[in-house]
Amino acid sequence: MIKINYVNQYNKKNAYKKAITKMFKKAYRDLELIEKVVVSVIFVTNEAIQELNKNFRNLDQATDVLSFENIDDLEEVGDIFISIDKVEEQAKELAHSFEYELVYLAVHGLLHCLGYDHIDDEDALEMDKRQKLIMSNTKYTR
Repeated sequence: MIKINYVNQYNKKNAYKKAITKMFKKAYRDLELIEKVVVSVIFVTNEAIQELNKNFRNLDQATDVLSFENIDDLEEVGDIFISIDKVEEQAKELAHSFEYELVYLAVHGLLHCLGYDHIDDEDALEMDKRQKLIMSNTKYTR
């Protein structure tokens, strides 16, 4: 079972939860997880995510998604911060839907919370393979 805590620090209505919830349930099945998983998804502005990026990664710029893996608790796997401003910008730049970009970033963040990374080529290939598996056979394709 996967439980998602949503926090909307963004000033628009929270119409994003349904797509992410559906995709995270698929991820839980596709990754063959057996333990209960709890994750928090926090919707923020560019300014808020830039501040987090500066404080935790020493990068003074906005980014699209930041994930913080919780290695101390097997159930609560982490927090995923998503800049809704960046989702809108990137969806337009990449010519796909807002919903696709949102779900793509959320799944990417979830994989980080579950311990996947893309620091080296081998890890990046594994993470990409998992992301493609999760997003396959859904309406979220490029």
